[in-house]
Amino acid sequence: MIRVAAVGDVHFAADVAGSLRPQLALVHEEADVLLLAGDLTRLGRPEEAEVLAQELADVQVPIIAVLGNHDLHANRDKEIVDVLAAGGVRVLEGEAVRVDVDGYSLGVAGVKGFGVGFPGASASDFGEPEMKAFVATARHAADRLRAALEALDTDRTVALTHYSPVEGTLQGERLEIWPFLGSYLLAEAIDAAGADLAVHGHAHRGTEKGMTPGGVHVRNVAQAVIRSAYRVYCLTDRDGTTC
Repeated sequence: MIRVAAVGDVHFAADVAGSLRPQLALVHEEADVLLLAGDLTRLGRPEEAEVLAQELADVQVPIIAVLGNHDLHANRDKEIVDVLAAGGVRVLEGEAVRVDVDGYSLGVAGVKGFGVGFPGASASDFGEPEMKAFVATARHAADRLRAALEALDTDRTVALTHYSPVEGTLQGERLEIWPFLGSYLLAEAIDAAGADLAVHGHAHRGTEKGMTPGGVHVRNVAQAVIRSAYRVYCLTDRDGTTC
């Protein structure tokens, strides 16, 4: 069994320093890896990432993350990645990483993703160049996630994104903004490549549990949804259940 702790949308900045550190310092007692599902900073500033890196300093398990839309707001995402990397956090964007846990291997493939909507209410790459570019961004992200998942050869696999791959975990959010919260293309990538669990954030008013059309369990770990420093999921027989 591999235990995966996950949280997203911590929106860190100096004024909340110290709010997570005591709880995160003990994550090794409950989990084998910590996943961060984007929106790690409030306004995408490197100094906010530095505060978060200090918050994560006592964590004794591997930390793997993707960025969120907030982290790109100031166009300084490369600096944020560098700050987090210096603190031991592996930030993925179309890549995958392997973690060995007690004789088992866990593969994590990550991408921020992008919104485009879901069948019956999604954007299409028709018309204006701006719309074509919008959809192309979502498609490129999904393609990179699929390639990263397919490159893995591990006992268990997790797809880590910021945007949601399914509608199920958006229940509670206003229907009008669902196209900006997730993309069916991500679910298609996950189902095509295969995964044991998909984890995302972004939907603060959403629902924790969902499932892809292909049967992969999806968990929305936005902190506003799980209402804790993290939630732990056990990967046993492809169940993605809460430990």
